[in-house]
Amino acid sequence: MDTDDKTIMGKITFINHDKNYATIEYEHNGKKKTITGNISEREQEKLKQEKIIKKAHQFHVGDEVSFIIALSARGDKMIADCLQFHFNNALDNLINKSQIENRFVGYLKKVEDDYFVKETGSYIFFRLILSPWEKKPRENNLNEPVFFKLENTDKPDKVTAALFRSEYIPEYMYAMQCVKKKTVLEVVVYKVTPHGIFIDVVDKKIQAKIAINKTVSLTAQIGDTLKVVITYLGTAKIIVERV
Repeated sequence: MDTDDKTIMGKITFINHDKNYATIEYEHNGKKKTITGNISEREQEKLKQEKIIKKAHQFHVGDEVSFIIALSARGDKMIADCLQFHFNNALDNLINKSQIENRFVGYLKKVEDDYFVKETGSYIFFRLILSPWEKKPRENNLNEPVFFKLENTDKPDKVTAALFRSEYIPEYMYAMQCVKKKTVLEVVVYKVTPHGIFIDVVDKKIQAKIAINKTVSLTAQIGDTLKVVITYLGTAKIIVERV
């Protein structure tokens, strides 16, 4: 088996997200071979500190990578070490497609407490980012096809997925109505810091922060009641103003 420090090129064909390893297919002396490598965040940070890579990468199926073959820490097998990402044509194609029509089909997966979507054509896994006010996918929806869109496409190594149609908690839907009607809400302060006043906006499910700075002079104590309006409510951000 190979034991030198020769750099080899290969393609990731499978990723085990539970155990943080990837299967890499490469060619040696005209024969196709496979080897596994550690793709954990910890390993990437280690390579970054050793200046082997410039930045950490979130690996996908289809990634073209370089590596060296080395003995594992336990000394029981050969592994792909010093794993470096180079490019992924399949991912680039999906990102380009998203600029025209950002709608894809994939299978919903769960790894520990995180959700992923596996795109049907490329088998690339994308981390699913849920809104703080979005209902978590039901267990019976796992491994079932769903429509999703890509986000953060300007940063290919940090592309994530969002469900095309999301279900939100009732408190969020009520807050949306308050935004449209410019409803004045009576809210309770639950935390105060030198930089902000934190309030329960809707039944402790929708919370917000009123920033304190040079232009906003506001004092409050825990338990105080304030009157506010919601000026902005997105899928991940809420802005309120005191009235």
